[in-house]
Amino acid sequence: MEGLSGEGIPATSYAGRVAPLVLGLETSCDETGIGLVRGEELLFDAVASSVDEHARFGGIIPEIASRAHLEAMVPTLDRALSEAGVRLADVDAVAVTAGPGLVGPLTVGVAAAKALALALDRPLYGVNHIIGHAVVDTLVHGPFPERVMALVVSGGHSSLLLIDDTVDVTELGSTLDDAAGETFDKIGRLLGLPYPGGPHIDRLAREGDPEAVRFPRGLTAAKDQAAHAADFSFSGLKTAVARWVEARQDAGEPIPLADVAASFSAAVADVLTAKTIAACQAHGVGTLVVGGGFSANSQLRDMAAARCADVGIDLRVPPIRYCTDNGAMIAALGAAVVARDLPPSPPDFGVDSTMPLTQVLA
Repeated sequence: MEGLSGEGIPATSYAGRVAPLVLGLETSCDETGIGLVRGEELLFDAVASSVDEHARFGGIIPEIASRAHLEAMVPTLDRALSEAGVRLADVDAVAVTAGPGLVGPLTVGVAAAKALALALDRPLYGVNHIIGHAVVDTLVHGPFPERVMALVVSGGHSSLLLIDDTVDVTELGSTLDDAAGETFDKIGRLLGLPYPGGPHIDRLAREGDPEAVRFPRGLTAAKDQAAHAADFSFSGLKTAVARWVEARQDAGEPIPLADVAASFSAAVADVLTAKTIAACQAHGVGTLVVGGGFSANSQLRDMAAARCADVGIDLRVPPIRYCTDNGAMIAALGAAVVARDLPPSPPDFGVDSTMPLTQVLA
């Protein structure tokens, strides 16, 4: 592999150095992502996805994903280096997803990153995948203000994070059961849509009436606010949609797919945006970042934009290509960690499938 014989840079501190080049590796699920970031500038982001291999199973199969990462790692790395116009020897630091995620896929990425860091004699940073979903926005809209609120919504997480100085994270709330993206996949399966369900429901929702069915908004009742003001719950919504559909089927009535999709999507977006804006106001935060795969949902984007504008909150949402899993987000978080002179991860760090969202480094 090109650059492995290059002269190494001591794995110490980058204080005083200008814009080190950080290589980011992402393998938490079914995308093999390789990103190259210099400071807050993205040089290139290469992604190889195995999602098509999982579609017939209706979900991610960890063993298949792990094998796909093994096969894609070197070609994807080579492509990123070539398109960025840099050599492997030019890399100053390596960042890799240490968690959360699937153990097998995470292990492939961490093993590759350790091999690269050891061969190049570069510092290695095992970073938090979910926090990366927020920090990737700095590559698009510039540095964060001193304090931001981040809503990270994906297939496995619906999390509300208060972020200071980009890397100091306080988890204010999370999902108590199904995450938003997970719920969309389950409802997509219920409606007979292909996997993953999110994009298909979003497409249908644009053609439907979001007020056709009044589905429940979880944890929004007054009795829930004291204990769960910043938490989310979508299992009751999922059940309500299923019962509504089943009742129509039992009565021999057609299912208005577009209206169901629109009403369901509106319920999810309503809860996410209402609770998030309330948290921003409660903590005096004027900037909201929305990230994660589910942030591609058009109703969520539209509702967040309208509600933030109403109350004077600056909304930052990365382009869709940076919302799904990618190496750029890991390189961006790695660059933020390096810029703040945080120590590298220990050589023997392991993967953590349930890595706490307050923990930036392994």
